[in-house]
Formats: sequence, structure tokens, C-alpha cells
Amino acid sequence: MPAVDERRLGTAAGLSAYGLWGVFPLYFPLLEPAGGVEIVAHRIVWSLLFVALLLTALRRWPLVRAAVTDRRTMLVLAGASVLIAGNWLVFVYGVNSGHVVETSLGYFINPLVSVLLGVVVFSERLRPLQWAAVGLAAVAVVVLTVDHGRPPWIALALAATFGSYGLLKKLVRVEAAPGLFVETAVAFLPALVFLGVLQATGRGTAGSAGTGHLLLLVASGIATAVPLLLFAAAARRIPLSTIGLLQYVTPLMQLALGVFVFHEPMPLARLIGFAIVWAALAVFTVDSLRAARAAHRRTAAEQVPATV
Repeated sequence: MPAVDERRLGTAAGLSAYGLWGVFPLYFPLLEPAGGVEIVAHRIVWSLLFVALLLTALRRWPLVRAAVTDRRTMLVLAGASVLIAGNWLVFVYGVNSGHVVETSLGYFINPLVSVLLGVVVFSERLRPLQWAAVGLAAVAVVVLTVDHGRPPWIALALAATFGSYGLLKKLVRVEAAPGLFVETAVAFLPALVFLGVLQATGRGTAGSAGTGHLLLLVASGIATAVPLLLFAAAARRIPLSTIGLLQYVTPLMQLALGVFVFHEPMPLARLIGFAIVWAALAVFTVDSLRAARAAHRRTAAEQVPATV
């Protein structure tokens, strides 16, 4: 029963994390008239302060010290900081410029981009079905390029930055809160200087758009940290195969918001492109589940004691 309860708790945490990420397109338009860079700068500053309070409450500062005193860990987390800040900036731009559907595409193809990065960076060998999924995704990008009249660069940038961010995070073992603190600390000073310049030149919105606007900017730090902490809690309690299935909740919600709430166009060619992506994900998911079951059977067989 304790194991079952842990899995239920992990699934609930995972659904909560992906659900919160799924409604982000409703949140960031509320931060206007702040521009994309200003929003990301506030997100960095307030995330750092919120996570610092959390680390104090949980007494996790020794983990932060361990991370910052390890040169390799610091270099990796500094790279991760640049990538996640870029990801946030592209996402905010996409949402606030009326491209919510395209941002959802980025997170649909993200698992396939992650697999491809594994091939390029770690020389991993893909199974035939994985190659088929990557090939289908490439076809979908061509179809969507023809539909848009340009490559879907917002989706590709989101997938590339988040996939690369995940790749770097795999290179170090740091808990979610200490890792997020270090990543935001790397970008904290540039973000603070940028916000100071904006305020000094009268272009900042934190002090000129009302108390409600300021509170929403402050809350962006909490909105950033909470899903990441929930995701970390889920990852510790449920299998990666379950996490892999839950991750599609976010782009599905974003796609629904783009079409039904923001009324973005979904012409036939675009729908065909998305259908090809979904077919690629179906192939990828089936192959991943089969591989996970095979690995589980091998592990179980190895654990069976030999009979004399």
C-alpha cells in the first residue's frame, strides 16, 4: 500500500506540474504591457527570491554550496541557465504575439528533439521505430513550413532550448530547488541591472502599471518554481515511462487554448502537420513502452536466484 500511495502521489504531482505549465498561455498575457525581456527578467529575480526562502525553510543550503563549489557542476548549470532563459523568452514572445498553437507544437516535438540530441551528443543508437518517429517529425516540419510560409521557428526554438536544457540537467545530479537557485543566480545580476535601467529610464512597467501588475510580476517567480518542484516530486515516485506519457498534457492544453480560447487559425495544412507529429509521437511512445517492458523483464530475470 505505501508503494501504491507513492505512485498515486507521484502521478498527482506530475499531472499538477504539466497542468500548470499547460495554463501558462493564460498567465503571461496578464503581464502586459511588460515586454518579453522584462517579463523574463522579473521571472528570474522573483524565482531566485522565492527559491531562496524555500531553501531556508527546507534547510537545503548545503546542497547549493556543494553545487557552486564543484566547477563542472557550475559550468553545466550556467549553460542550463542560458538555455532556460532563452526558452522562457521565446515562450513569452510566442504566447503574447498570438502563436500559442505554435508554442504547443514545440513541446509536442520536444521528446523527439531530445532523442536526436542524444544521437548527436552522446552517439546513442536509435531503434528503427525511433528513427521512423524522427523522420515523421521532419516531414511534419516541412508541411508546417509550407503552411506558414516560413519554418515554425518558435516551435523549433522551444524544442531545441528545452531539449538541450534537459540534456545538460542529465549531466549533473542536483535536486530541483538547489539547481533552480543556481541557474537563476547565474542570470540574476544581468536581470536586475536590466530592470534597474528600465525603471531609471521610465520604460519599466513594475512601478507604473499599478499594484496588481506588480503583484502579477512577483507571482511569476512562484509560477516558475512550483511546477518544477512538483515535477521533481513526480520523477522520484513514478517510472520515466509514466512521466513520458504525462508530458503530453502540457502541449495538448496549450493547443486547446490556442484554438478555442485565443481563436488562432487551424487550416487543413496545419492540422495535417500536427496529425503527422501526433503519429510520430504515437510511434515513439509505443516503442518506448515496449523497450521499458523489455528492460523490466530483463531486470526481473537477472534478480531470480539460480537453482541448484
